[in-house]
Amino acid sequence: MKYTQLGRTGLKVSRLVLGTMNFGPQTDEADSHAIMDAALDAGINFFDTANVYGWGENKGRTEEIIGNWFAKSPVHRDKVVLATKVYGNMAADGDDAWPNHDKLSALNIRRAVDASLKRLQTDYIDVYQFHHVDRRTPFEEIWQAIDTLVAQGKILYVGSSNFPGYKIAQANEIAARRGGTIGLVSEQCLYNLAERRAEMEVIPAAQEYGLGVIPWSPLQGGLLGGVIKKEISGGRRASGRAADTLANPTSRAQIQAYEDLLDKHGVEPGEAALAWLLTRPGVTGPIVGPRTGEQLDSALRAVELELSEELLAGLDEIFPGPGPSPEAFAW
Repeated sequence: MKYTQLGRTGLKVSRLVLGTMNFGPQTDEADSHAIMDAALDAGINFFDTANVYGWGENKGRTEEIIGNWFAKSPVHRDKVVLATKVYGNMAADGDDAWPNHDKLSALNIRRAVDASLKRLQTDYIDVYQFHHVDRRTPFEEIWQAIDTLVAQGKILYVGSSNFPGYKIAQANEIAARRGGTIGLVSEQCLYNLAERRAEMEVIPAAQEYGLGVIPWSPLQGGLLGGVIKKEISGGRRASGRAADTLANPTSRAQIQAYEDLLDKHGVEPGEAALAWLLTRPGVTGPIVGPRTGEQLDSALRAVELELSEELLAGLDEIFPGPGPSPEAFAW
C-alpha cells in the first residue's frame, strides 16, 4: 500500500479509503468484518463511514458493525484512521426529524458525536466530517462546537463533504479569524472520469486551503467498472445512475469507447478509473466500497497500476475535463 499526508496535516493515510456504506444494507456483519480484516492486512488504514449509514429504519447500523469489529481487538482501532460524518436526520426514513436532531447546530453536533462514539465503541474520531452544507448555521457556531470537542479529545480533525468551493473558503477563513482552529483538512466530493465538475472550483479551493480531496463514487455508480462488458456476458446489469446514463445513446457510445480503449491496453475498467484518480492533483485517495472480497482485491490492484501517457491522453479525449480554472468558465 502507498500512503500520503491528508491535506496539510501530519496525518498519514492510505491512497485507498475503505468506504463502508454497504455494511449492513448489502453486506452482513460477518462479511463486513472479513472485508475490514482484509483491508487492514493490505495496508488500508483510512476507513470512512457516516452516522446515517444503514439507511431506512437502520440508520447507525454501519457504525455499529464497525464498532463491533473494533471491540474484537484493540489493534484494529489503533491502526485505523477513522472518519465519520454528521448532518443527516437519524429518524427512520419518512419520519420528520425532531428539532435540533439534524444538521450542524452546536447542539446536534454535540449529540451526534456522542452517539457515533457509542456506536463505534471508541472514545475518539480521527476525522469528523460535515456531510453537507448547513445554510442556516453560521460557521462561528460550528467552529465553537468543534473546538470544544477537540479540547475534550473526542475528535482530532474536521473535514467536509459535498461542499462547493466558496463554502470551503468561507469555512476556513472564519476558522483562521477565530484563531487556534485548524479548519477543514479534507473534502469528500463526487469526482471521477465521467463527472469532472469538481475540477472547476471544488478541487482548486481544496488545494488553495490545503485540504485533501477524497473522491466518492469513483466508478460513477458502476458505470466505469466495465458495465457494458458485464451486461453482454450476462453478469450484473447496470442499475440506478449507471442504467439511466446507458439509456442515452450518446452516453452509451462514450462508455463503449472507454471500455474499448481499456481493452486495447489490457487494463480492467474499474482499476483504470481508480488509478486515474490517483494521478489527479490534490487527490488523497478515492473511497472504495467493496461488497465482496473480490471487489477489494480489484481496488488494491489499482494502487500499483501505472497508466501510460498514451492511455491517459485517450481517457481525456473520451472524458474531457472542464479545463483549468477560472479560464474554463471565464473565457
